[in-house]
Amino acid sequence: MDLDVARTFVTHHHHAVLATRRSDGEPQLSPVTVTTDGSGRLVISSRQSAYKVRNLRRDPRASICVMTNAFFGQWIQADGTATIIDLPDAMDLLVDYYRRASGEHPDWDEYRTVMQQENRVIIRMDITRAGPDKSG
Repeated sequence: MDLDVARTFVTHHHHAVLATRRSDGEPQLSPVTVTTDGSGRLVISSRQSAYKVRNLRRDPRASICVMTNAFFGQWIQADGTATIIDLPDAMDLLVDYYRRASGEHPDWDEYRTVMQQENRVIIRMDITRAGPDKSG
């Protein structure tokens, strides 16, 4: 699958399952909300203390399965490398993430306060492969 096709799909469909690797190499799966940033990277908000963040700090390889709201039907899998952006550098990215995934927030000051209280980070994923290329 062309990577731009995968990025376009993620721009319109935000329900996903992120796969990271535990320290023993086994997969750890997390339901997430995903979107794309202005550069076509996949972005996810998470708490700094979440297992997925700890896993990605140790091993930045990640895979994500993105599906429609209907669950069944079209979907994509993307693989790539993730980077964690911590606060305070993450704040503008968290605002951009929310706008792209959910629209305008009714109170941006409140949103920023909650992001700090929850110690949120941005997971930014550069995708290197996407599919499926055919169904079977």
